[in-house]
Parts: sequence; structure tokens; C-alpha cells
Amino acid sequence: MTTTSTLIKQRSLLGLKELSKEEITSILDRAAYWEASSNKLNPVLHEKFVANMFFENSTRTRFSFEVAEKRLGAQVLNFSAAVSSVQKGESIYDTVRTLESMGIDAGIIRLKPNGVLAELSEKIKVPLINAGDGNNEHPTQGLLDLYTMRKQFGELKGLTVTIIGDVLHSRVARSNLYALQKFGANVQFCSPDNLRAPELNAPYVTMEEALRSDVVMMLRVQLERHEGGMMGPAEAYREQFGLTEERAATIVPHAIIMHPAPINRGVEIDDAVIESPQSRIFPQMENGVPIRMAVIERALA
Repeated sequence: MTTTSTLIKQRSLLGLKELSKEEITSILDRAAYWEASSNKLNPVLHEKFVANMFFENSTRTRFSFEVAEKRLGAQVLNFSAAVSSVQKGESIYDTVRTLESMGIDAGIIRLKPNGVLAELSEKIKVPLINAGDGNNEHPTQGLLDLYTMRKQFGELKGLTVTIIGDVLHSRVARSNLYALQKFGANVQFCSPDNLRAPELNAPYVTMEEALRSDVVMMLRVQLERHEGGMMGPAEAYREQFGLTEERAATIVPHAIIMHPAPINRGVEIDDAVIESPQSRIFPQMENGVPIRMAVIERALA
């Protein structure tokens, strides 16, 4: 017998590591349905209340979720930790429980500390969707990246995808790795030695090898790590690992360039490359809305 807690778990989206290839495919297919819909508003969730609980700053992800929720007709509550009782010492758990007790039907949650989301999911009785969990996972970013690649290449099997930058601290790299490997894509990393994640099952390649990939995915440089000395001067990083105009000119003609944003222009990627014909950076952002519509609908249908 399927219990209520099992159903809630099945409708939650905590990460892509645990999702099957079939489940991911069904989300991508449903996103394609929503993208093809000619109606901007499809109020299938007009009686549902969704809380966006952002305990870590975000602009793109939060707005993308909010647009997705409103397109589905849901009632949206926006919560930001910077202006909340969490600043006064209330725990994340208490805040989420408070919103749950007020009758929300699902929660979108973004957190800085690792491990808290998994604990919350055991205690909270509504589906939770991970909008960024420490340096663990960022599943909707991974899904929109897969969706972008699938639209470009038709299928994911056999694609070589190189993820370049601070892999050690990247939840985007993890979600992409876990999902792409299920589809038979070849995932590789390119990273400074001290920013590698040895526990992740993928080879490291040189920048020259990375540029021969079907997908060249740049990670955001976390500039605060430069100040802490982990990455050295930003100019030196750009010289070694940045997607400069010169490097972009050597990418194979059919390849695409991706980036989860926000972008540090002139550090990990040059200005001119961002909107070059091979770049899919803005289409990625566009694809985030139908992907999040599919994920929210899955949580609440």
C-alpha cells in the first residue's frame, strides 16, 4: 500500500541522483507540452497555494519559479530570509513548519547549508522542490540544461559534455552529472586542481580537450573564492579557464555553449561569446519556465 508520506516523496523533487531516466524523461516531455502551449495562462492549479522559500539569495531561479507558478494559476507566497524572522533566530525548520501549518500545498526551497533539505523532507507533509541545496544539487537547473541539450541534439546519448570551472562547490555540476550519465552522455570536467571534486565519477580534461566537446558548459566563478585565495586573481583564472573569444573560435561548429547564470562577464566567459551564435545561455533561462511548470504540476497534480 502506498502511504501518504511515500506519495509526497514521489511528488517532491530533492535531486536528480535518485530519479530514474524514465522519470526525468517524463518531466522533459511535459515541459515540451507546456512550451508548445499557446496560452500564457493555464490555471490548472488555481486552488493551490505554493510558497517560494528562499533562505539564500536568488533572482533568476526565484523569478523563473514564480512565472511558472503564475502561468499554472497557483496562488504564490514569496518568502525571503533577508527580511524574515530567520534573521531574528527562528530556525529554517520552524519557518517551513509555520508556512505548512498555514495551508500551503507545496514549497519551493533554496538553502545554503548542506543536508537540511533532506531532514526537512522527512518532517514536512507537503511536497518540496529543491531550488538549490548547498553545494549538493540544483535539480531544476539540471533539468533545464538537459532540456536545452535535447532540443539542440535530439537525444542525449553519446553527447560529450564538459563542465568547466569550480566543480568542487557546484550543485549545477552535480545535478548535470547525475542526470546526463543516466542517458548515456559522456560527462567530463575541467577545473583548477584545488577545485576538483574527486568523489564525482567523471574524468578531468584539459581546456584544449574541453573545447572539442558537443556541449561546453561554463560554471559561474564565485568571486568570493578569489578573495579567499582559492582561485587566485580573476585575470589569471580567465587566462587559464575562461571561455575567451579566441578559445570560443576553436569550438567545433556543431557545439553549443551553456552557462547556468548569473554570469561574470569577462571572467569565466567573454562578453562577445555570451550572445554568439553557438551560445544557448538565454534560451536556457527561457527553458527554465516550462521545466518548472512541469515540476510544480508533478508536485501538485
